[in-house]
Amino acid sequence: MFRRSKTQTPAPSAPEPVSPPNRLAPRSPSEAIKPTAAPPPPEKPVRERGGLLAAVSGFLTLFVIVGLGAILGLVVLERQTNEAGPLQADKVVVVPRSSVGEMADLLRREGVIAHPMLFELTARFGRKASLKAGEYNFKAHASIDDVVDVLVQGRSVQHAITFPEGLTSEQIVARLNDNDILTGDINETPPEGSLLPDTYKFERGDSRQKILNLMRTKQREVLNQIWARRSPDVPVRTPQEMVTLASIVEKETGRADERPRVAGVFVNRLMKRMKLQSDPTIVYGLVGGRGTLGRGILRSEIDRVTPYNTYAIEGLPPGPIANPGRAALEAVANPSRTKDLFFVADGTGGHVFAETLEAHNRNVARWRQVEKAKAAADPAAAIGVDKVEPPPQADPAALPPRTGLPGAPLAYDGGEAGPTPRSRAFDASEGTARDPLRNKTYDLSSPKTVPVLSQPKAAPTSRNP
Repeated sequence: MFRRSKTQTPAPSAPEPVSPPNRLAPRSPSEAIKPTAAPPPPEKPVRERGGLLAAVSGFLTLFVIVGLGAILGLVVLERQTNEAGPLQADKVVVVPRSSVGEMADLLRREGVIAHPMLFELTARFGRKASLKAGEYNFKAHASIDDVVDVLVQGRSVQHAITFPEGLTSEQIVARLNDNDILTGDINETPPEGSLLPDTYKFERGDSRQKILNLMRTKQREVLNQIWARRSPDVPVRTPQEMVTLASIVEKETGRADERPRVAGVFVNRLMKRMKLQSDPTIVYGLVGGRGTLGRGILRSEIDRVTPYNTYAIEGLPPGPIANPGRAALEAVANPSRTKDLFFVADGTGGHVFAETLEAHNRNVARWRQVEKAKAAADPAAAIGVDKVEPPPQADPAALPPRTGLPGAPLAYDGGEAGPTPRSRAFDASEGTARDPLRNKTYDLSSPKTVPVLSQPKAAPTSRNP
């Protein structure tokens, strides 16, 4: 039998006292009052960054850098576009319809800009509207921003063409055709008296027909306004008759202060059923829309019967003899209230008026003296012609000397030019410094047709108006 040996098991020792985990060991009073250092924070676990997160982070960083660069670039570009340009003085440049790049090259060649690429960037991305072609006046030292602004707004150069009062429609068409800034052909010559003489603005490339259409529109507007406020005593029955009488007044005087009084003379004569005896109507009856003889009126032409010759017909001619302006229309609509029946040139560009033939003859005598004095001082200046100087081939010395015909509203007495010079024909209202067609003639481009009228009564030999 096995005998279990006895082993001596040591007696269990008493367990050591365990201090609470947060219980501090007793310290000395000096140590107890000292602050205890906080334990260090636990270390963060190291996590590996994924591929997507790294890409997003890099993209955001790049975006911020690019954004800052773009802002800096825009600031620099804005500063450069507002810098003064190379142009030393104002300059007009015609910019045709083309691409932005071609416009930039043109402006660089013209010295308006120095940086075409900067101009393109500003035009493409700095403006929402497109650039407009046209003729522009660029100011000296205009910046790129200023140049682009001009092209975007289309502030083209405004040209002007002036038509003096009293031109015929053919003469107006001739002036339009002479203008090399306007374009296109004119469809047809407008009716006489249908255009309003004035100054009209236009841009390079506008058509001539556009100007004519505008003149007709303005004439209708003005005529309707004036006709609505005309005097009831004026013996004109239609707006067209008012235009006809206004055209005669326009051709008789170029002085604004005389128009109402001249209109009053013709109104008085119409009321008394007297012939108007206006020499511009003789001219129109002879040459039509050309509007000028280029010489004086001859005695035989005074007697020649035409539908427009108011020495031969009674009342108004069949239509206007020119295009009157607003002032002449106003004068006819509200003429001066006088008893004047005659007027004659006074030698200063104006006229003297008379109520009787006797007074008129005295005025004619004074006018003859003025003419003689002018002839003595300057023979060439005394030559009276209709609107223009005689043609170069004409010899002024061959023209008959000028006197006067008593009893006519304008004093003249004419004779045919021939080997034996007699009196020189002239039109006292023509050839003044105010004459818009002085020293310029126009040829007829088409024959002028006028209505056929019955044979008028024979004019009295004294030519009393």
